Amino acid sequence: ITRAVIELGKKNKLKIISKYGIGLDKLDVVAAKEFGIPYENCPGVNKETVAEHVFALLLSFVKNIIPENAYLQNQKWIRLIGTDLFGKTIGIVGMGNVGKQVAIRSQAFGMSIIAYDKYVDKDFAKSNNIIYANNVKEVFQKSDIISLNAPLDSCTKHMINIEELGNLKTGVIIINTARAGLVEENAVLVGIERNIIRGYLTDVLDEEPMIQNHPFLNNPSIIITPHIGSRTYDNVVRQGTMAVENLVKHIYN
Repeated sequence: ITRAVIELGKKNKLKIISKYGIGLDKLDVVAAKEFGIPYENCPGVNKETVAEHVFALLLSFVKNIIPENAYLQNQKWIRLIGTDLFGKTIGIVGMGNVGKQVAIRSQAFGMSIIAYDKYVDKDFAKSNNIIYANNVKEVFQKSDIISLNAPLDSCTKHMINIEELGNLKTGVIIINTARAGLVEENAVLVGIERNIIRGYLTDVLDEEPMIQNHPFLNNPSIIITPHIGSRTYDNVVRQGTMAVENLVKHIYN
């Protein structure tokens, strides 16, 4: 929803933009404010669903679900050795709605939690045994698993890059269900090649749909899903309902 779209809408009948979902990165909010067009999104509506997807990706990877199924489908009885989540440290970057739900689920698996966010919710941290790091680098250095749940902005873009590879704990697993731009794709490949990154599990890509011959393809250390973290029957209904309610609120208030 670009500036040109909003400007044309203002000249016609556009009264409000009600965004289905959370992200506003595809809406020119500066232009919307300039032309006096209110906009709404659906904050928090995805939180449980996306947090579940974080663990769907993570468990699939550490328990070798995908390769084991492939072996058995080809009549091969090959038993790989997985790893536990219990006792591991998960670093959560971005402790908003989704990050908090990831933390709650991490506790259930007996994991230690270290987190970073510009805004510290002290009550939530205390009740869920969360240690807040002073900076992102500290999270990178101490985490066996990193869950990226931060918004994409000028401060967070490519927070994981070639230079930061040296700050990652060797053998780290990185999960990205937020925005592709948080991670520099080439840094992932280099990190895997250097045995720094054990796994990169992502629901988001720089270009979607995925381009042909993407460098992430056919890499056993990478799991990709096509931006479906919030795509469940239950959540589609919740998102649609909230988007319509936001619309109605502006029309009748």
